[in-house]
This record gives sequence, C-alpha cells and structure tokens, in this order.
Amino acid sequence: MDRAQKEKVVEELGQIFESSGVVVVAHYTGLTVAEMQDLRARARDADASVRVAKNRLAKIALEGKPCASIADYLSGMTVLTYSEDPVAAAKVCEGFAKDNKKYEILGGAMGENALDRAGVEAVSKMPSRDELIASIVGCIGAPASNIAGAIGAPASNIASILSTIEEKAEAA
Repeated sequence: MDRAQKEKVVEELGQIFESSGVVVVAHYTGLTVAEMQDLRARARDADASVRVAKNRLAKIALEGKPCASIADYLSGMTVLTYSEDPVAAAKVCEGFAKDNKKYEILGGAMGENALDRAGVEAVSKMPSRDELIASIVGCIGAPASNIAGAIGAPASNIASILSTIEEKAEAA
C-alpha cells in the first residue's frame, strides 16, 4: 500500500469514527471467510458495517475524534463494526459472538463514551432507534384513542341506562 492509499484509508476511517453512533472493536482470529461473510451480512441487514483496517492507520485516524478511547483496543487482528444507530452495531456483534466463540468483543465507543466488554453488552440490550420510534408513536397514539373512548363512553352509558329503565318499565 503506497502513501496515497494509506492517506485515503486514514481519511475514510476518520469519517467512520466521526459519524458513527457506535464503534465496536473485536478480535476475529480464527474466523473463516464464510464466517466473516456471515458477520458482514448480519451487519448489512441491521444497517451497520464491518471494516478490517491496519491498527496503525486506525490509530492515526482516531486522533482528535470523539471515540479516540478505542485506540487501546487496537492490537492484534481487530475488526471494527460500526453504525449510525447507536445500538445496531452492538446488537450485531453480540449476536455474532454468541454463535462464534472465536469472535471476541474487546470494547468500543458510543460517541465520547468508552465502552468495555460489559458496556457493549449493555448497549446491545437497549432498544434500537426503530423500536424507540415505534414506542413513541404508540405513546402519542394512545391518548387519542383514550380520548375517543372517553367521548364515546358517556353516550353508551346513557344508552345502557335508558335501556335498563325501559326494560324495567316494560316488566312493571
């Protein structure tokens, strides 16, 4: 790799570190090509990405970035999984680590917050952006349906009372 290519890789990694909601670093020693393709496919399905880069170039790209704390994890055969959604990459990594014992999550960063192994696991258990949006929409929609039910309830209660009075009058 010549100098121009290295500069391009550093620039790309810098953009990744700058714009990602979460970056997870893991060792992938011993994974087969098929297993790495499985990881990439899972990441793609979750709107996340996987990147293998030279640790030295990644450390250069991390300088001055919010997630610079992950530089300590960059040793050995490391793979970066990242996503704009602050939860997606962590969920992908945790799911893949459960299925592949050779894949070892080291830690990561969520913005300026450094994550250790337990931190990545905790982030993976959080609801994703889509799940949060669905719950917010549900919360917004619930009061409207409650209001509609409350408005309709008195009319049905009055009708029920009148029906009961009418039945009693017929019975008498």
